[in-house]
Amino acid sequence: MSNESPLIQSLRTAVAAAPSDVPLRLHLAELLLGEGLSDAAVAEAAVALQHAPGDSAARALMVRAMGMPAPAPEAPTAPTAPEAPAAPTGFDWRAAEDEIRGAVPPRFVTSETPETPVPVDGQGTPGDATTWEVDTPGSVTLADVGGMHEIKERLEAAFLAPMRNPELGRLYGKSLRGGLLMYGPPGCGKTFIARAVAGELGASFMSVSINDVLDMWMGNSERNMHEVFETARRQAPCVLFLDEVDALGAKRSRMHHGGMRNTVNQLLTELDGVDGANEGVFVLAATNVPWDVDIALRRPGRLDRTLLVLPPDAPAREAILRYHLRDRPIESVDLGKLVKVTEDLSGADLAHLCESASERALLDSTRTGTVRMINMKDLLAAAKEVRPSTDPWFASARNVAMFANEGGMYDELLAYLKRKRKL
Repeated sequence: MSNESPLIQSLRTAVAAAPSDVPLRLHLAELLLGEGLSDAAVAEAAVALQHAPGDSAARALMVRAMGMPAPAPEAPTAPTAPEAPAAPTGFDWRAAEDEIRGAVPPRFVTSETPETPVPVDGQGTPGDATTWEVDTPGSVTLADVGGMHEIKERLEAAFLAPMRNPELGRLYGKSLRGGLLMYGPPGCGKTFIARAVAGELGASFMSVSINDVLDMWMGNSERNMHEVFETARRQAPCVLFLDEVDALGAKRSRMHHGGMRNTVNQLLTELDGVDGANEGVFVLAATNVPWDVDIALRRPGRLDRTLLVLPPDAPAREAILRYHLRDRPIESVDLGKLVKVTEDLSGADLAHLCESASERALLDSTRTGTVRMINMKDLLAAAKEVRPSTDPWFASARNVAMFANEGGMYDELLAYLKRKRKL
């Protein structure tokens, strides 16, 4: 970068401070191209296209930086005129697609195992429920969650076993209802686990977030909260998933707005139910900051059980990586080695790793004009660049677990931090 002008260096600093500012990045790429630094301009245009895949200016700049002629506008042809083959201009994308389609190298070094169903990846699953929308019982169960055997065992013992045996529960006076608070770092699959629990129980699934409930008009938020629970009761058995419950049920002592306090009070009332109104409604809540959840929500009879959802273990990471590489052109990928170098990454981090490796191979193919497959070099390089997004969460959780562990709620987190030598 020593031969770059002071203006370009200043723009680089500005882009580093605002990496998602596409116009600023394209301005930098234009200056680089004007200075004859084509490779640097291609790299900036590629990053711009990551943030705005449909941006025509970024696409045009990429074509210019790579030395390709701009595509000529298509002229209308007479219906009877035979189609002329397209003249090869620049990078032949059709030939590239044909080359990929015909390539049949080994996808993984390790022996193929039966395809693992959609694993926990932190990204949720298609078709998440929206306001008042209830999904019918799905086919996703805990068997579809890759790895995470400890979480499955705890769910089975503390939550699922009593629900699967309602007659036995009634014999012992156990109500067919329940509440569970899942907490942990973001991107580790809490939403997917909630959907899997619904499938395990053969129950409908309803997902609600703060945006579905809050309303600008006084009293509407409380009414929305009531209608959410009424919908779940009508659809019983139903798993009601409260996402980001720290926003829906934040500590009332910290609230300065009476409307939000009323909404939390309404949530507490609905969780209690009246005369068994919540029979068959299983409330699962998720939060990244359990220390911000109102203590009244964790009272017995409400969200009285907790489950720590940690970054995926080795079997889960293998399932997630296999899932995100399943439709990509790959060759000679050693999943075992990749699993070892991705410890502490969340499911969302692993998805990003696969995306970054794909971008490296794609950019290399466009530069050389020769299509190649995604290989271990791409994946390992991407793994070096991806930093665990869970580190900031553990930094905050560490202090809470050490100095605010009321009632032993964070004992499991403390054990994990000691095991990972994060204390």
